Amino acid sequence: MERTNEREKEFRFGDSGPKYLFRGPRFEWGILLLKPGENLGAHYHNEVEETFYFEEGEAEIVINDSARKVKVGDVFRLEPREKHDIVNKTDKTTRIIFIKCPYIEGDKVKA
Repeated sequence: MERTNEREKEFRFGDSGPKYLFRGPRFEWGILLLKPGENLGAHYHNEVEETFYFEEGEAEIVINDSARKVKVGDVFRLEPREKHDIVNKTDKTTRIIFIKCPYIEGDKVKA
């Protein structure tokens, strides 16, 4: 058994970006907070699949250069090698839960 608490972890960029709640040994998951005007950064994974659950706000998810507007409750599962980015073009913060499986450190490739 492993326990964590969101308040005990930090976002990568202080008050936004990814916040990992679990990293390995089999999967990783966490929270992604994008403030107005921020984006995740286009990338893909060689072997890891990634799922995004849009919990708050609205954004665009760009998959293989095709943009889709998302709303609260939308879920996207991406296969390995599907290039993706999430862009917040709104004036409100977007909160997303992400899950990556399997856990393979260094599998991310900037696109």
